[in-house]
Amino acid sequence: MKPLFLVGYMGCGKSTIGRKLARALHLPFVDTDNCVEEREGATVFDIFHYEGEERFREIERAVLEEVARAQTSIISTGGGLPAWGDNMARMNELGRTIYLKRSAENIASRLSPYGRQKRPRLRGLNDEELVVFMREDMARRDPFYSQATQVVACEGKSDDEIIREIIEFKEIVER
Repeated sequence: MKPLFLVGYMGCGKSTIGRKLARALHLPFVDTDNCVEEREGATVFDIFHYEGEERFREIERAVLEEVARAQTSIISTGGGLPAWGDNMARMNELGRTIYLKRSAENIASRLSPYGRQKRPRLRGLNDEELVVFMREDMARRDPFYSQATQVVACEGKSDDEIIREIIEFKEIVER
């Protein structure tokens, strides 16, 4: 079985759903942001701040290649990873991609103050600015996310419902 990549905007639930999906499928779970931080010995925020987004995206791509080749797993990607270079096409070559789709308003309501602070591009935005920023940024990224093998509309669904939808689609595809 090839890896399953979870893509979508920051805060859409990739890590939470990914961990639960990995448990349900008895597979390892990998979070590319955590891998970047372990590899570099610095937070995503610090890498963005001190080395810039370009350097962060280069590191992220290298991590993508490493985790995709290691073993079959559920891989939660950073929100910008699919929209950088040919990363989305590469993930589609290496495995299956699942777009966890939510609205900017839904994601904003889900983000804790800590969740905002740890994301470099959201730091310092008030509630109104956050939704406006997210809508614009999501519009730029959606063409990449929409290339996913499977698009899951997450709003109004529990984590268990989302996981069941992913597993049912997986079983249909693999038949």
